Amino acid sequence: QLQFVESGGGLVQPGGSLRLSCAASGFTFSSYAMSWYRQSPGKARELVATITSNGGSTDYADSVKGRFTISRDNAKNALYLQITSLKPEDTAVYYCNRRDIAFYWGQGTQVTVSS
Repeated sequence: QLQFVESGGGLVQPGGSLRLSCAASGFTFSSYAMSWYRQSPGKARELVATITSNGGSTDYADSVKGRFTISRDNAKNALYLQITSLKPEDTAVYYCNRRDIAFYWGQGTQVTVSS
């Protein structure tokens, strides 16, 4: 039973910052690469960022490079996404999941960027 619980979203003005957190369970967290995804109304879910199992390397969508930072704490089974310089187009529900499979999804956390 894979489970993901996202938190940390909220309403923020353009240019602001947020740190999202994800608590994962039901598998050996430290053995798997992890990703953040986002989905806005009427659009498909988008892969935002990925981190390897030991945190040694990361990868980002072009739209967020330089603004988003993915990290993990394997001792806590936790995944994080530090977001800076938020733009209105970043508004979405943000989800975490394994990179290899994504059959089970948490509720996500809402990020709304608006003035």
